[in-house]
This record gives sequence, C-alpha cells and structure tokens, in this order.
Amino acid sequence: MLDLAYLRENIEAARERLAHRGFSLDVETFQRLDGERKGLIQEVERLRRLRNTASDEISRLVREKVDVSEKRNEMKLVSQQIKDIDESLRTIEEKLFEFASTIPNLPDPSVPIGLTEEQNAEVRRIGEPARFDFEPKAHWDLCPPLGILDLERAAKIAGARFPLLAGVGARVERALINFMLDIHTKERGYREILPPFMANSKSLFGTGQLPKFEEDLFKLRDTDYYLIPTAEVPVTNIYRDEIIDGDRMPIKFTAYTPCFRSEAGSYGKDVRGIFRVHQFNKVELVKFTRQEDSSAELESLVTDAEEILKRLMIPYRVVIHSTGDMGFSAAKSYDLEVWLPGQKAYREISSCSNFEDFQARRGNIRYRPSGGGKVRFAHTLNGSGLAIGRTWIAMMENYQQQDGTVVIPEALRPYLDGLSVIQPETVI
Repeated sequence: MLDLAYLRENIEAARERLAHRGFSLDVETFQRLDGERKGLIQEVERLRRLRNTASDEISRLVREKVDVSEKRNEMKLVSQQIKDIDESLRTIEEKLFEFASTIPNLPDPSVPIGLTEEQNAEVRRIGEPARFDFEPKAHWDLCPPLGILDLERAAKIAGARFPLLAGVGARVERALINFMLDIHTKERGYREILPPFMANSKSLFGTGQLPKFEEDLFKLRDTDYYLIPTAEVPVTNIYRDEIIDGDRMPIKFTAYTPCFRSEAGSYGKDVRGIFRVHQFNKVELVKFTRQEDSSAELESLVTDAEEILKRLMIPYRVVIHSTGDMGFSAAKSYDLEVWLPGQKAYREISSCSNFEDFQARRGNIRYRPSGGGKVRFAHTLNGSGLAIGRTWIAMMENYQQQDGTVVIPEALRPYLDGLSVIQPETVI
C-alpha cells in the first residue's frame, strides 16, 4: 500500500507515475475522501477542546457551589456529537483505506516506461541455445512416449491444466526441489521454511493478492482459508504486525511449496502441456531488508535464482519488466526466461521483485534501525528460485536426444542415484 502522506503531498507526481503502469488514479475521489477525513478530524478535535475547557470550568464552578446542571447537559450533547463524528471518521477512513488498497505500487525510476511486455528490456543472455541435428520436440510430444508424463489421465482425475508425472518424471521433479533447496541453503545463505499451504485473507491482503485478485485464487468453502498461489504469501507474513531487529537484516528465507492458481484471464494461453497449470511446485526466495539496501538485494536475488540455471546449464536470459508489465505490488521486477527449443522461444521461469515498503505497509512489517531510532517499514523482496515444473520442462526439451531419450544434467545426477539418461519406461 502506498504511503497516504506521500499521496497527499505528491498527488500529481503519483498520478503521472501510476499512469506509466496503465493505472488511472482517481485524484478527485482521493482528495474528496481525504478532505472529508481532515474536516472530521478538525471538528472532533475542536469539540474535544471545548469539552476539556468546559470540564475545567465545571470543576471550578462545583468548588464554588454553583449549579452546573445546564452546563453538564450541554457537554452531554457535545459528547454525543464527538461519538457521532468518531463513527463517521471511522467510516471515511475505511473508505479511504479500501480506495488506497486497490492502487498499485509506484514504479522505481530505473524501470523502463512501457505498457506491455513487448517493452520489457533484455539485460543479459547466458548460454547459447543448443543446435540439434533433428527437429526438437515440445515436452507434450517428447515426454508421454517416455512414460513420464500423462496428460490424459491428469485431465480425467482433475481436469485441464493439471500435471501427472510418473516414474523418473516424478523423481526428477523431487530431485529438482532438493537440488534447489540445497543450493539456496548451503551456498546462498537462505534459511529453509516449510510454511502452511493455506493462508487467511489478512495474509493475502498483506502481499497484495486481495482484494483485487481474488478471482485468481482457490478459496475453501465456508472458511477464511485460501490455497496459496505462491510461498511468498505465508513466508512474507511471518513478520506481519512485528518489529524486526534491523541488525538481523537482510533476513533470507527459502521455501518449497505447491502453488495453486485459477489462471483466470489466461484461457487460450499455453493450453498444451504443463507450462501453465492450476497446481505446480515452486521453490521461493524471500528477503526482508533495510530500506537503503533493497535495490542491491534485488540484484543479488536475481543472481541467486540464476545460479540454478547455470548449474543445470540451461540457456536463459534476464529481462527487466516495463512499468506496465509489473505485478500489482512490485516497484521493480526482473524475469528469468529459459530457452525452450521445442517451442523455439524464451519463456518465463522466475520473476524476482522488489516491493520496497508496499507489502510492509499492508502487513505492518517494521524494523528498528541499528543503534535505535525511529521504527521504519521494512522492504520486502521475493523471487522464484525456481518454478519446478517449468525447470522440468526446460530440462527435458534442452537435453533431448534424437532417439527420444533425455540426458540428465550432471549437477542433478547425485539426486537421482547417478542416473544419466531417461529411457522409455512402461506407461502407467
């Protein structure tokens, strides 16, 4: 959530910056609600001063044996006015809060201006796409004959956009999870978290999924529980309504969770295979930093996510989002996009974002600077380190051979008992 004091003092600058995101800030509504709030505060403060002055006068008159019944009756009316105005003030503040909760984050000045993903900018490219002596297959054609992917039975069990992996396919998924967690915890300094796979509405509000993006979530009937769309939600909310010791920062967590998304608005996109599904596994990276450190921590977060692809020797590129292509809560975002030879395209496998104090304001996550001083809102960051299913796809497509088998990257073999090649298995 944006700082309302910033909006009051910089409303035109905020309007212009938000317009770069394609968001039209309703300045008139904000100023009306904020003006009503200010007027009510001034009036209730005036009445309280009047009541306090009258209270002192009544006390004096009582000591002087003067009848104060009329004065007390007047103050009863004033007290009722104060109560009524307080109620009106709460209503206006709730409306102002609801209004502000739907405003996206301000883009960082370093973000390229643009309204679509076509205006994203490539930062760097690592690895050259492999050249095949044959026409490489997409994973939906390559993997079913190996007996490791069954899309038809997944659809029978649950419906479209669900994966069913078998045999070595399932083992590779599990191996990738452990491989990523080991690198992030043993080499990159993250502490592993195994959070709940459900979260309440307050948690989802804190990270920005609610109220605006409820249609993207799966909610459990007659409860306040939602299946998490990403580990970002439970892990970021670890420190909700808490004050962190600034000397501990940056705090770095990594978590494996399944993720659940309705993919509302994506109908017709990626309908083949398991690139865009309702349920998938992911290893997430989350950071809590001091305000002055978050820009540098975003760059290192991207490097941490890149390390996985470098170890697996999968070609990829880093892209910075334009202002209009960023997520609701982000101030600055990078994507890692892997090369998929079967699709002849780079596709997203990780998004790494700096939210600055946007999520911290929504979740009341603060820290006390070193040496004391005024408590400040933390900066939060997160990124996929990586999406497991998309890494699985990238591995299969990039390491396929002409005979339909798939070579296992050397870095992953210790997690598969030394297995080096995926051979055809008996189908389910």
